[in-house]
Amino acid sequence: MLSLDPLGPKWDCPLGSKDLEEEESPGGGGSDLPPTGCFPGSWRQDVGLDCKGSPEGAAARAWTVYYYSLLQSCLQQAGLPETQDRSQVPRTGCPGAEVTLCILGSPSTFLSVLLEGGVQSPGNMLLCLSPAWLTKVPAPGQPGEAALLVSKAVSFHPGGLTFLDDFVPPRRATYFLAGLGLGPGQGREAAELARDLTCPTGASAELARLLEDRLLTRRLLAQQGGAAVPATLAFTYKPPGLLQGGDASPGLRLVELSGKEGQETLVKEEVGAFLHSEALGDALQVAVKLSGWRWRGWQTLHLHPRRELDTVVDTVLALLEKLEEEESILVEAVCPPPQLPFPGGPSPGPELAMRICAVVCRTQGDRPLLSKVVCGVGRRDRPLRHQSSLPRTLEVALAQCGLREAAQVGVVRQRVKAAAEARLAAVLALEAGLSAEQRGGRQARIDFLGVDFALSVVDRALTPVALELNSGLCLEACGAFEGLWAAPRLGEEAAAAPLVETMLRRSARCLMEGKQILLVGAGGVSKKFVWEAARDYGLKLHLVESDPNHFASQLVQTFIHFDVTEHRRDEENARLLAELVRARGLQLDGCFSYWDDCLVLTALLCQELGLPCSPPAAMRLAKQKSRTQLHLLRCRGPPWPAPSLHAVPCCPLESEADVERAVHQIPLPGVMKLEFGAGAVGVRLVEDASQCHEHFSRIARDLQGEADHPGIGLGWGNAMLLMEFVEGTEHDVDLVLFGGRLLAAFVSDNGPTRLPGFTETAACMPTGLAPEQEAQMVQAAFRCCLGCGLLDGVFNVELKLTGAGPRLIEINPRMGGFYLRDWILELYGVDLLLAAAMVACGLRPALPTHPRARGHLVGIMCLVSQHLQALSSTASHETLQAMHDQGLLRLNLLEEALVPGEYEEPYCSVACAGPSPAEARHRLLGLCQGLGIDGPNYPVAHFLSHFK
Repeated sequence: MLSLDPLGPKWDCPLGSKDLEEEESPGGGGSDLPPTGCFPGSWRQDVGLDCKGSPEGAAARAWTVYYYSLLQSCLQQAGLPETQDRSQVPRTGCPGAEVTLCILGSPSTFLSVLLEGGVQSPGNMLLCLSPAWLTKVPAPGQPGEAALLVSKAVSFHPGGLTFLDDFVPPRRATYFLAGLGLGPGQGREAAELARDLTCPTGASAELARLLEDRLLTRRLLAQQGGAAVPATLAFTYKPPGLLQGGDASPGLRLVELSGKEGQETLVKEEVGAFLHSEALGDALQVAVKLSGWRWRGWQTLHLHPRRELDTVVDTVLALLEKLEEEESILVEAVCPPPQLPFPGGPSPGPELAMRICAVVCRTQGDRPLLSKVVCGVGRRDRPLRHQSSLPRTLEVALAQCGLREAAQVGVVRQRVKAAAEARLAAVLALEAGLSAEQRGGRQARIDFLGVDFALSVVDRALTPVALELNSGLCLEACGAFEGLWAAPRLGEEAAAAPLVETMLRRSARCLMEGKQILLVGAGGVSKKFVWEAARDYGLKLHLVESDPNHFASQLVQTFIHFDVTEHRRDEENARLLAELVRARGLQLDGCFSYWDDCLVLTALLCQELGLPCSPPAAMRLAKQKSRTQLHLLRCRGPPWPAPSLHAVPCCPLESEADVERAVHQIPLPGVMKLEFGAGAVGVRLVEDASQCHEHFSRIARDLQGEADHPGIGLGWGNAMLLMEFVEGTEHDVDLVLFGGRLLAAFVSDNGPTRLPGFTETAACMPTGLAPEQEAQMVQAAFRCCLGCGLLDGVFNVELKLTGAGPRLIEINPRMGGFYLRDWILELYGVDLLLAAAMVACGLRPALPTHPRARGHLVGIMCLVSQHLQALSSTASHETLQAMHDQGLLRLNLLEEALVPGEYEEPYCSVACAGPSPAEARHRLLGLCQGLGIDGPNYPVAHFLSHFK
C-alpha cells in the first residue's frame, strides 16, 4: 500500500522532530531538558558556547550544548571535519555592509541549507545554537521594527568547514530563518525574534500557524483546480476567519460546530453520509486526526475500516472533548494502494507503503521551483513516518514498489513536480493576501515548503495526492539523503540551492533598500526597466541627463540637466557636476552608469566625490578599442596565462594615411569599426585595401558627430580602427567583479552575422560550449578586465572562440546591453543592475558562487530594414507585447521608432524559452515563421544553426 499514514487499528505517536523542539503533548507536559546520551563521538567539549553579556539559565544552556553536539554528530556522519573554536579571537567586519544569513534551528533540520550556504556565500551562513546569541534592537526611522544582531554563531565555509565565532561588533542579519513552534527548547523565543524584523525572514510564527494547520492547508489545496487531496470531512469548533465562509471545496466537507456538547446526532449523520459518499472512491479505510497549531508535533491518528460507522463516530466524539477554539477533527480517506506492475518478477512480498517528500522553493519573481524529491519506503503493516525509513530517490522507491519502466517513472516525476510547485503557488497566493501583521512582519515570507504525497490512482492514472505541508521535515529528509555521500555528487544540486539563492537575493534587497544613487545618463527605451527595478528595490535615484524632457526626469528624486555628450571636456564636467551635487546637498551612497557615452565621465565624477568606481584611466583604456587591444598585447605576464594570449592585432585610424599604413600591417580580410562605437554600428568586414579606404571615407562622411547617430559614442569623435578578422563562434561574457575578485560570470552564444556587417542576429543562453571551453571564455574575459585595470563593476566582454582559444573583440565597461540583463535575471535569478548598484555603493554583491540556469532561452533580433512589413502587421509591437504577457515569447524592445537606416541597430529581440536549447530553438523557429520574421533574406534557421 502506498500511504503516508501509519497503519493499524490505532496509532497515537509523535511525529518526527520538527525544527527546534522535541515532541511534546499539547499544552506542555514535555521535559524542559533535552535528551541525554544521544551522541557517541569524540569531539571537543571545552568550546566557548557562552555569549558575553547574555547569560543562559541551566535549561537553556543544556539545549545549547545539545544542539552543538547534534551539529558535530551531523558533521561526523557526513564525513566533514569538527567545528573549530575561534571564539577567543572575535571576528570584526562591516555591520550593515555585508551579507549575513542567520539560521536559528536544529542542525539536523537545516544542515542542507547550512552547507549549501557555506558554498554559495562562504563565511556568511551562520547557525545560532541559542536565542541568547541574538539581539533585537529598535530600527531607527522604522517604528515597530527591529534589526537583528548576531553576537555569536557557527559560520559555514566551502568543504564543510565550520567555525565557532564571536563577532565584535555584532553582525546585522540580512536574512533570518528560524525553526518555530511551541514546547521546550527555543521555539517561543525564536518566534519572538522573528517577529517584525527589518531584515527578510523565511518564517514566522504567524505563517507557521497557517502552514501547519491541516484543515486550512487541506482547504487551500482542495480549492485549487486540479489539486489531488484525500476526501476529507472536517468538524471545526469556532474556526478562524480564513476558514469561515467561502466557496465549497471539492472533496472537502467542512462542518462548523456551535459547541462541543450534544453533537452526537449531527456527527453521526455527517460521518455516515461521508463514509457512503462517492468522494471516497475505492478507499477501504479512513483516518481520524486532530488539526490545529496546538497539535503541531503530535499526530493522534486513528485508522478504522470504512464500514465501521459507529467506531468512527465514537472516535470523533471522543476527540471532540479535546478541541479548543480554531481547532478541528479531520476524517479523511486513506489512499488505496495502486496495483503497480512487477514484470518478470517473483510473487511480491508484503505490499509496500511509500512517502514522497518534495522540497519546493520560491525563486526569482515569486515562482515556485521543485528542488528535490526523496521517498521513504516501508511495509504496509508498519508505521511509515518521517525519520522512520532511509530516504531514497523516487526512481529507486518506485522500482521497489514494482514500477521500473523509465517513461512511466518520468511521468510520475513530472506530476510530482507540477503538484509540488502548484502547492507552493497556492500558499504564496494566500500569503499575498495577508497583511504585514498577519504575516508576522513586513519582511516575513514563506520561501520554501515541504510537501508530503501519497501515490494513488485518480481517473486511472498514477497521481501524487498531497497530504500535508511542513516547514522542515521534507528538507531534513532531503538533507539526510544528500548526506549519504561525504561530498556532493557531480552535477547533483543540493535541495537547498534555490533557497540559498533566494536568501541571497532578499539579502541584497535588504542591504540596498533606501540607498541614494546617482545615475549618469538615462539611456533610451531599452533601459526603461531601470526605473521600475529601482522602485521595486527601494533605491533613491538621482539622475544626470542631457535631455531636459527625458521621461525619467519625473521618476527620480533629483534631476540634474547637464550636457554629458561633449567628452573632450569630461574632466571639467566632472568637477562641475561634483559642485552641483554638493550644492544640492545630496548624500550619495554610490554613482554609476550603464550608458556607453557616460562611463569615463562617471569614473571621473566618482573620483571627485570619493565614491567607489574603477579608475578613470581603466575606463578610458577599455572605452577606446584599439588602446584596449594594444595594451593587452603588451601584457605578457607573469602570471601566465597572460592577457596577451587573447588580444588581437589592430591599428588606430584617424586619417587616410593611417588606413594606408594599416593595410600593410594587418592581414586582410580585417574588421573596421569605430573606436568608441556601440551596437555594431559602422562595423564592417573589409577584404582589401580599396574597401578599407572606401569604408573609412563613408564613415567620415556619414557619422561625424552625436547628432548623426545619438548614443553610439560619436561624442568622442569618429576615429576608427582596423583589426585582424578572427574565425570562430562569437560569445558574450557578463562579469561581476568586486575588489578584483570574480564573483559571477554568465556566458551566452551569438549566431552568425550577416556579413559584411556584424549586427547581432541571434543568441542563446546558457552557452552550449563544453564546460572546459566555457571556463576558458570566463577566464579570458576576467584576465582582459584585470589587464585593463577594471577591478570593480559589472562588465560585458565580447570574444570569439577560435581554434587557438578565446580572442577578444572588445570590452564594454558597463552592464551588458540589449536583452542580457533580462535573460540573466530570468534564467539565473541574478540582476546585473542590482549587482552594479551594490558595487557602486562599495558593497560586495550578494550572489551565489555558482548560479545555475533554470532553463534555456534562444532569441532572434528583428531589424527594421528586414522586417518593416512584419513589424507593422503580424509582428507589431502590440502583438509581440501581448504574446510576451501570455508567456509565449520574451520581448526586449531596443528602439521605439520603425525608421530604417543604413547604420541601424536591432529594433527588438524576440526569444523563446524551453527546457533544452533544442526545444527553445524549435519553438522560436516556428514562431518566427508564423509572425513573418523568417524569410529568404533573413533565414532564421541559419542564424540559429550555431546552437545545435
